[in-house]
Amino acid sequence: MTTTARPPSPQTSLLGRRLLLRPLRPDDFSQWSAVRRRNHEWLTVWEPSSPPNAPDLTVDRSAFALRCHSRDRSWQMGTGYGFGIFLGGHFIGEINLNSVQRGAFQNAYLGYWIDQARAGNAYVPESVVLALQFAFDSLDLHRVQIAIVPRNLRSLRVVEKLELRSEGVAQRYLEINGTWEDHERFAITAEEWADRAVDLSANWL
Repeated sequence: MTTTARPPSPQTSLLGRRLLLRPLRPDDFSQWSAVRRRNHEWLTVWEPSSPPNAPDLTVDRSAFALRCHSRDRSWQMGTGYGFGIFLGGHFIGEINLNSVQRGAFQNAYLGYWIDQARAGNAYVPESVVLALQFAFDSLDLHRVQIAIVPRNLRSLRVVEKLELRSEGVAQRYLEINGTWEDHERFAITAEEWADRAVDLSANWL
C-alpha cells in the first residue's frame, strides 16, 4: 500500500484536451454565482438539501470565500480535492473527490455537475478522466466511487461512455433534495485504471 509522499497543493491544476481543472478561489465568485443562479432548477433536483439557515452562496460573497478556504483546508488535510471546470477561461462546472479515506480503504467518492448550457459536449467525461488520473497517479488511491440516482440519465450517460463498472443499487443511499434516493454505484480500482489508463487518456485527454 502506498500513500502520497507530499500532499498536493491547493494550487494544483489539471489540464485536459479542452478543459482546465483547478481549485476555486474567492475571485471566482462572480462567474460561479452566475452559473449557479442560472442553473438552479437544473441542479438542485440532484443535490442534497441545504442546511437550515445556511447562507445563499450565490449571493453571499463572504460565504463563498469561506467555502473556498474550507476546501483549501481539505486539500491540506488530504480529505477532499475540489476543482472548478474551466473552458477557455470560463467557469462551467465542478468536479470533486470527496471523503477521501486512507488506511485499508484508500477510497474517494467522485461527484460532478455541469452548466446546462454546456451539457452534451462530453466535458464531464473529460473531467472525470482527469480526476481519475489525479486520484490514482498523484494521490495513490486504490478506489474511486461514483453514486448516481438511477433516473439521472445524463449522469448515467457519463459513466456509460467511460465504461465504469456498476456495483449495483444502494437503496435510500443519500438524501437528495429532501428525499432519500436510491443510487446506482459505480467504481474503478487502481488495477482497472492501470489496465485502462492509456486508452482512457488517449480517448478523452
